[in-house]
Amino acid sequence: MNTILHITQRQQWEDAKFIGSYRADSLDTEGFIHCSKSTQIVKVANRFFFNQKDLVLLFIDSEKVQAEIRYEEAEIGELFPHIYGELNVDAVYEVINFESGKDGFFELPQEVVNLE
Repeated sequence: MNTILHITQRQQWEDAKFIGSYRADSLDTEGFIHCSKSTQIVKVANRFFFNQKDLVLLFIDSEKVQAEIRYEEAEIGELFPHIYGELNVDAVYEVINFESGKDGFFELPQEVVNLE
């Protein structure tokens, strides 16, 4: 299984489970859903979600994603997985709470360490 990760608000995920598919805001604004590899998730969380609460981390089996996934270079020179379409919720095999510490920064959850 090839796992990719995505951070979202808990309520957005709850809504997606009810509907059967997940749409990040970036799908409308940029044409894809931003995802990360396990080695990238903390950098992404600290840059874009610093000190945010009520987040969840989606563990996505990329082999079950129905939409196209492209690995594309970001401004920092790394390749990130992008999902070009809605995410079918049955591709998500685990969801964990993902909140920053008291200092506002995120740490790598044990569930992600276990992927490596």
